[in-house]
Amino acid sequence: MTVTSDRYKKNSIFDLLLYPLRHWVNNIEIENPQMAHLICSVISCNCPFERDVTFFGKKLFHIPPLCKLNPLYEQFMGLRFKALSYLTDVCGEDVTKYIC
Repeated sequence: MTVTSDRYKKNSIFDLLLYPLRHWVNNIEIENPQMAHLICSVISCNCPFERDVTFFGKKLFHIPPLCKLNPLYEQFMGLRFKALSYLTDVCGEDVTKYIC
């Protein structure tokens, strides 16, 4: 398999190794409501690691969102969006419980 994208030509071998996994996640098809509900509940809409560290009521420091350091972050967000779209468009369900 040859990767011709400029993004992968100039980036590291790490990106080339992750390309098949990214491709696989991008090509997952949402085919039933149970799968869509599972994806929406497992993949959070905001980063669960972001928080303020307090001690005796005083804020010591803030931990920034670290999810964007995940090399598959964009693919997981796209998969979550596909699941939300499937539930809304195909199943006609209300997805406000999954919106943060």
